[in-house]
Amino acid sequence: MDDKEVEKLMKVLLASEDGSGRKPAEDKDRSSGTSGHARIPNHRTPAEERARAILREAVRKFTNIDYIRPEDIPDIPLYMDQITTFMDSKLAACKRYPDDKILTKTMINNYTKNKLLPPPVKKKYSQEHLLLLIFVYYLKDFLSINDIKTILGPMEDNHFQTEDGLTLSQIYREIFEMILGQSEYMTKDIIRRFDMAKHTFPEAAETCSEEDSDYLKMFSFVCLLSFDVYVKKKCAPRGGREGSGRGKEARREGKCGESKGRGGGKEEGREGAGGGLEGRSRG
Repeated sequence: MDDKEVEKLMKVLLASEDGSGRKPAEDKDRSSGTSGHARIPNHRTPAEERARAILREAVRKFTNIDYIRPEDIPDIPLYMDQITTFMDSKLAACKRYPDDKILTKTMINNYTKNKLLPPPVKKKYSQEHLLLLIFVYYLKDFLSINDIKTILGPMEDNHFQTEDGLTLSQIYREIFEMILGQSEYMTKDIIRRFDMAKHTFPEAAETCSEEDSDYLKMFSFVCLLSFDVYVKKKCAPRGGREGSGRGKEARREGKCGESKGRGGGKEEGREGAGGGLEGRSRG
């Protein structure tokens, strides 16, 4: 999305309010003491133009975030280099810097080593492997590897390559549609937070340089976004495996129970014989 498209989107989102909950006419009243229409965009001050450019860039970055649509995920086994190529091509716009790597072979090996990802079959990764890697990619920016392992544990146990209940593909589609439906709300929220930051440090206009005044407002904006991430990270559940009724675990325990049941008589007999010998030894 280019700057013109972003500006058009911002005008649509701000048609009824400026993101802060105040009507545009109210801002006119506050700034000039007069009533009437909202301020004409061409009459913005240089400071307002700089602020608008910063906001435009923030909205552009958000609207350009790439999503891997469910229908784009291949349903055939892939080799590791095919996995990394696929992720890099679909999520290229998510890179903060050009040299950033979306996913590398080393990352995949580490995820498998740390049991975030089941091992491949004959060096090939299934669609379910790819779906788990996508979840890991989005979660690792604000959760630790251990937290991700705990959260995704039941997903792997109950829904990885299973024929019963919901599949990983169905779960991913549901999550994707839910998040996509939040895009407009989240864009408005970014605008709202920027507007809050824009009104901080009013005395800076008189006591600081224009550059320093802009910096302080931008710092406020960064702090608002960072605090939002901090709070949401604290709210994210860390538990998951304990008491989750893990499907594969339960099946493994069931098989073990059957094995113990069949061999129980022999074990008890050996224990009984041992008890007799122990008794004779004591005597």
